[in-house]
Amino acid sequence: MEDPTKPGAGNSVWKVAALVTALGTNFAICTIGGFYFGSWLDKLWLTNGVGIGLGVLAGIAVGIVSIVALIRSVVRGK
Repeated sequence: MEDPTKPGAGNSVWKVAALVTALGTNFAICTIGGFYFGSWLDKLWLTNGVGIGLGVLAGIAVGIVSIVALIRSVVRGK
């Protein structure tokens, strides 16, 4: 298996830039989605901030899981 961090390992600068962009975008979308889901929960439960906190934490967790899956697929070459 090639080391993706070494220069000349078959990875172009654009591939690495695309991966970093995808990671950041994925995490941001999951976190923002969690915020809106939490806002909906706050309206449903008639609470002030509890749903947003839970939604953001859930969004961060989903973002981390999806980032790990994305990195695994890139490392495996799929």
